[in-house]
Amino acid sequence: MNLSISGHHLIVTPAIREYVLNKLTRVLRHFDHVIDIQVLLSVEKLRHSAEITMHLRGKDVHCEAQEENLYAAIDALVDKVDRQVIKYKDKVQRPRTDEAPKRQLAADL
Repeated sequence: MNLSISGHHLIVTPAIREYVLNKLTRVLRHFDHVIDIQVLLSVEKLRHSAEITMHLRGKDVHCEAQEENLYAAIDALVDKVDRQVIKYKDKVQRPRTDEAPKRQLAADL
């Protein structure tokens, strides 16, 4: 897994980098087929924003969050991406039960 954390109008300190890594472990605990993660942290006037693009096997997940505090933006971002990854994981692991009756009906006709 490749991880890229960059800042726009912001210097990414080791404390911020460590905070993002600690929060992303929650997402990686749910789904381990992550190929690449790109995190962009930015500041515009008094709005802090955080964006993430995760390249998963079969899908790209993109989320963004804006808050007045950078750490709150990172927390909101991780919550959003965690929900999307869990939703994708459930979709991938759901058994395909709808296909069997369709084939059987087609064979009966």
